[in-house]
Amino acid sequence: MAKTKNAIIKVCFLGAFIALAIYLVRFTSVKEYLTAEALGNFLDEAGFWGPFVFMLVYAVGVCLFVPGSLLTGLGAAIFGPYWGFLYVWVGAMLGASAAFFIGRTLGRDFAASLVGDKMKKYDDAIERNGFATVLYLRLVYFPFTPMNFGMGLTKVRFWHYFFGTGLGIIVGTFIFTFFIGTVKEVWVSGNWAQLLSFKVFFSVGLFIFSFFIPKIIKKIRTARA
Repeated sequence: MAKTKNAIIKVCFLGAFIALAIYLVRFTSVKEYLTAEALGNFLDEAGFWGPFVFMLVYAVGVCLFVPGSLLTGLGAAIFGPYWGFLYVWVGAMLGASAAFFIGRTLGRDFAASLVGDKMKKYDDAIERNGFATVLYLRLVYFPFTPMNFGMGLTKVRFWHYFFGTGLGIIVGTFIFTFFIGTVKEVWVSGNWAQLLSFKVFFSVGLFIFSFFIPKIIKKIRTARA
């Protein structure tokens, strides 16, 4: 009884945390700082520590349900296509790990108490095939932040989750940061002739291709089934 009560208290804290996070981002002045200009000025003041501050901001943003595409776009616009990719990927991994542990600490006990015999099979399967499951869900662009918290509620091992996430988000992260960063470089230079350059065409091609990745992955998975 005490264990069940403790699990309920924890999951209530988790629900309150998520509700507060969404409220802060959607309905307070926090959202005013989530622009390339505002965040860029803040990072300029940080000087040498700017990239580290950005990665920390990204990680916290992930836990606060700030859209990953927004954070990724800001990183690419501020740091460019290459450094932006690196900083975004590290920040995303930090945020994904933190959200996982929040979900695991506050919600796993309650989730386990709700798992019946039928659901237990799926929970056990995720534990056995954690890396492959996480990798697949990342490649098909399953919503990033909900998955971070949600995986913490399952039996998946952290390192399977960590490496599945790290590998699974590389392609999408690179494509998006490369596209946004390249467009930003052309915009800043004012040389619109660069819109016809190979780099721009390549970035646009990759960006369009990214929308077909989930379908390709699903077809491959179906063919092997």
